[in-house]
Amino acid sequence: MTSSRQAYPSDVSDDEWALVAPYLTLLREDAGQREYSLREAFNGLRYVVKTGAPWRWMPHDLPPWEAVYQQAQRWLAAGCLEQLADDLRALLRLASGRSPEPSAAILDSRTLRSTPESGERAGYDGAKRKKGSKVHLAVDTLGHLLALHVTPADVDDRAQVGHLAEAVQAATGDSVDLAYVDQGYTGEKPAKAAREQGIELEVVKLPEAKRGFILLPRRWVVERSFAWATRFRRLVKDYERYPSTLADLHIVAFVCLMLKQAAQLASGS
Repeated sequence: MTSSRQAYPSDVSDDEWALVAPYLTLLREDAGQREYSLREAFNGLRYVVKTGAPWRWMPHDLPPWEAVYQQAQRWLAAGCLEQLADDLRALLRLASGRSPEPSAAILDSRTLRSTPESGERAGYDGAKRKKGSKVHLAVDTLGHLLALHVTPADVDDRAQVGHLAEAVQAATGDSVDLAYVDQGYTGEKPAKAAREQGIELEVVKLPEAKRGFILLPRRWVVERSFAWATRFRRLVKDYERYPSTLADLHIVAFVCLMLKQAAQLASGS
């Protein structure tokens, strides 16, 4: 944070910035065309995702919204934040006594209600009784992001297994050989699509005599990851014109979550 303004709760800390800065520096800090600091641009991006504010409502003591938006697009186009997410996940896994790359994943989806901005591409999810977009997510067994993509809400979860499994293997170097899913992924088609990527699906079923809420083994981890994402107000509904933007902002949110944990490890707190 610069000394000329008061800090926002969403601002990156010194420990966090020390970890993230090498990934975001596409040009030297003293490059002639750079008018605003990278740290303040990153603070602006975090502010939008955390508070849910429209881009044009960027506070006046942060860089102009156009500068923050354009810098965020450059980071995303260069794959900076995806690489950061992969490295943070490996770091946190090592700190937990795990191997850097997982051997198991958990797949699930959640439906976000549409808004006027996203309504044209929205679909109707009959099971959730919502019109909107569906976020298909894969996490490791600690709940850290592996892969995600966005479709209209009327797209079948089972049809997306192949796409998600391919993205998981690309992110982990083909280390995953098992994926836990719920009963919505039952059937030969999704199992075959996963096997083509070297992954076996294991369906975690509800007990036949279900009464009330039941915490399912493994499955609760991805539900917790979705709950983490809802802490970021921009991700509570689909406010984006393009599905790629919604996916990108989810990556930013998971980077923020993992970055906080990694900074705490680095500082010994």
